[in-house]
Amino acid sequence: MNAKLPFDPPPPELIAADVERAFAEDLGKGDATAELLPDAAVAEAVLTCRDDAVIAGAPWFDACFRRMDPAVRIDWQTRDGERVAPGTVICRLSGHARSLVSAERSALNFLQLLSGTATATASHVAAVAGTGTRVLDTRKTVPGLRLAQKYAVRCGGGHNHRIGLYDAILVKENHIIAAGGIAPAAAAARRLHPDLLLEVEVENLDELQQAIAAGVDRIMLDNFTAPLMREAVQLTAGRVPLEVSGNVDLSTIGEYARTGVDYVSVGALTKHVHAVDLSLRLRVG
Repeated sequence: MNAKLPFDPPPPELIAADVERAFAEDLGKGDATAELLPDAAVAEAVLTCRDDAVIAGAPWFDACFRRMDPAVRIDWQTRDGERVAPGTVICRLSGHARSLVSAERSALNFLQLLSGTATATASHVAAVAGTGTRVLDTRKTVPGLRLAQKYAVRCGGGHNHRIGLYDAILVKENHIIAAGGIAPAAAAARRLHPDLLLEVEVENLDELQQAIAAGVDRIMLDNFTAPLMREAVQLTAGRVPLEVSGNVDLSTIGEYARTGVDYVSVGALTKHVHAVDLSLRLRVG
């Protein structure tokens, strides 16, 4: 049975495509080692987490084993978004031994990576607790696994920034230079894509005032110091949501959030991933 998920994962076809890529690089023409096992052998397996972690990635884990053998049974003891202690049993599996050992590595790769993202996100969310500031991810994701990692961010209590270059406009320094300034860049964005969120990155209080005057939807404070963030919050006076970016880690995010900004975006959630330690042990029946 599948774990009941508290967060909506990407569409099944996208997850299936992720699994196909993983199998293509890992299985190739077939699992030569699994051929050593008796064809009719059945086994049970227990998946244990060795870390204090937030679990994420069950849909990919399931898809790996079901792609190998639809008859594999998976009984989840946890669900995505749940924090577990070291030694916690995550799920139990049963099925043909060859299927279990062949799908194991790909399934664990997804689960340990995405749980690492969720765990890192949860730590940053905890660091801003009580401030009202939301933690955002970025586009600094593992190539080909962006929607998977952004799902993991949600499992960790964070929120998603834009998915890609197509679903929101973020006008940064080079865009401003090429467009001739913040005002003309914002005007062009409204004219060409009136339905998309329009965010402008600013590097000082003068640019902040220009962005406010341009009527943008959100303003990114790039590499502002904490005192300068407080000035920006007072100057903006709630007219436009403010996002902080740059020099954000667990040692700084709490201070930044206490300045009163609305969002803090953290590239490290998906870029500097420390995989969660998982162990899958088989017992042949």
